[in-house]
Order: sequence, then structure tokens, then C-alpha cells
Amino acid sequence: MIDSQSVQTLSPVNLALNASQQHTLTAEFERSGIGLHSGIPVRVRVLPAESGQGRYFVRVDLPGMPVIPAQVESVSQTVLSTELGQGDARVRTVEHLLAALAGMGVDNARIEIDGAELPLLDGSALGWVEAIAQTGVTPQAAPRHCLTVTEPVWIHQGDAFVAALPAPETRLTYGIDFAVSAIGNQWHSWSPHQEDFGGAIAPARTFALAEQIDQLRRNGLIKGGSLDNALVCGQQGWLNPPLRFSNEPVRHKLLDLVGDLSLIGALPFAHVLAYKASHHLHTQLAQRLAQFL
Repeated sequence: MIDSQSVQTLSPVNLALNASQQHTLTAEFERSGIGLHSGIPVRVRVLPAESGQGRYFVRVDLPGMPVIPAQVESVSQTVLSTELGQGDARVRTVEHLLAALAGMGVDNARIEIDGAELPLLDGSALGWVEAIAQTGVTPQAAPRHCLTVTEPVWIHQGDAFVAALPAPETRLTYGIDFAVSAIGNQWHSWSPHQEDFGGAIAPARTFALAEQIDQLRRNGLIKGGSLDNALVCGQQGWLNPPLRFSNEPVRHKLLDLVGDLSLIGALPFAHVLAYKASHHLHTQLAQRLAQFL
């Protein structure tokens, strides 16, 4: 379980999420690690950015240092992560850092990266959130533009779906259903007006089923995954307990949803519902909502 003292230290920064003006980082910070799918070491610098610039990536390892906006128009693929692209430049597994920035109220940030995939860190967004909290968040003069959903929007694929319903404030509710008993059917609902992202969502780690790992690696995926940066569940239970929350898997799915929805800018004023969804459905909803901006 997460230490309540560590959660309290993040609370003042998280207040920026509910502010009416834009925010950026007070100073830059840097983190390094390996990519989940590539297994390649990478270094990331996250720096302040001017009002209205939004969150964007810069591939400093490529000629001309191409810029990749963290916007729905940049989504290039969504196989077990969200990948953004601009021209020939790509950056993958962006959802955890983007969730941390959005969840902590950082509207504008320049993200310099020397590779094609963000580092996984411990499999959650906690390392990013702690770095933001230590660096600080600074208000900017420009107003924050938030989308208000006035009519229901639904997208489904089989029995999986995402939806955005009119609501007076932002709320995200997620459900998952797995055959393995250690996960089973889980639901979690989160509102940034009631709970800090840093304490309620950010610590939840990515997870995988033990029976799927060999196949995923044969397909060239999760080369950087390990018991140190992901929860792994078998038929007999978790291979690397303890969990940080009793429902950590569904909280991580909600974390991914925050990161994917951040591609429209600020989190919308809506009740967003997701069940057995994926990055593909998340980003489809973000694309649909972005049409109303």
C-alpha cells in the first residue's frame, strides 16, 4: 500500500489541476530508464514551456530535432501502448508521463528524449509525479481551455466500450474483467476534485498475464519488461506481490486513460466510462471529443 505521508507531499502541486489558468513546470527535471517494448536505455528531460504551447516531445537524437505534439492528431499506433508520430519521427509509450503531467495540472511542457520510447521506470506514473512535485508547478497568465461534454459520446468494440457523458465535473470510471481469479472483475472511479492523482492513481503499475509473456516477446514486445517494473499474474496468483492497492490493475488502466485523454489538452468536464477498453478505444474517444474543440 502507498504511504499516506508521501501522498500528502504531492497534494499542493495537484491543486493546479483544478485551476482556471494554464500551468507549466517551475524548472526542468531529468529521468532515465529502459523502454518497456524496446528494452533500450533512454534519457528524458522535461522542461517548462510557454503558454499555449501544450505538451510536446522533441527527438533530440534525430537530425533537426523533430517536434512531436502530444495531440490526438499525432497518434500513429496503439498496440499495448500509445505511440505518437510526426513525419518519420516516433515516440512510444507516452501515456504514463502524459498522465502525470495532466494529472498534476501541467498544461505546457517540452519533453526532450534521446530515443523512440519513454522509460518505463517502475511501471507506474509515480516517478514522474514525484519529479513534478519536487520541481514545482508555476501558473501562467493564459486561461486553460476545457472541453465541456453536452451530449453522450459512445464508442464500442464487442463488449468493450468507452463513453463520455455530460457531468458537472470531471470523473473517470473504469472496469476490467479477467478470467484469472487474482484480478477478476474490478471497478474504480476517480475524480480530480476529490482525490489527488499522485496518491490515488499514479502509483498503480502496469500488469501482464504470465501466460501471455512468451507470445508477446516473440512478437517483439515487452523486451524491457521485468518483475521490477510490471506486475505479473499467473493462474495461482501474483508472481511479485504485494500490490500497492487491492485493485491496482484497474487503477493502472485508469492511469492509461488519463494519459490518452490528455491528448485533447485538459481533461474534459464529463463522466468518462470505460470497460475492458484499450489504448485504441481511449484514443478513438479522444479523437471524437477533439472534434468539439
